[in-house]
Amino acid sequence: MTCRNSFSTACILTLLLTGLLPAGCGETPPLLVEVSGKVQVDGKPVTAATIYLHPAASNAMQDDVPSSLLQLDGSFQARTFPWGLGVPPGEYAVTLDPRSAERLQKPDYAQAEKTPWKLTVPESGLQNQTLTVE
Repeated sequence: MTCRNSFSTACILTLLLTGLLPAGCGETPPLLVEVSGKVQVDGKPVTAATIYLHPAASNAMQDDVPSSLLQLDGSFQARTFPWGLGVPPGEYAVTLDPRSAERLQKPDYAQAEKTPWKLTVPESGLQNQTLTVE
């Protein structure tokens, strides 16, 4: 390989890595807004659980299901993988993971079609939401 070929190869690789790669595999990130709060049952925090926000058919973003692990105080901050902290605005059915719903003897809370928890997330987000297991 000559110096000229090495230089050309280096230039092409640099262009690919800095120019084409980000444009080629990156989608435009969606608008994400804060959705936070707590989950409780009988006034006590639900812990060792995960919640999922299932987008309604009317939501523009259908491929991702935002979620959050519940903290020791029952609090949550929803994240949308792979985009990060927050949730795209829209309508959601919120569920518990199946094991936690079973532990609480509330199987409907694990099914998006049956859960009583519904959220409408505006562009300003939702903070301090309380989801109560009844």
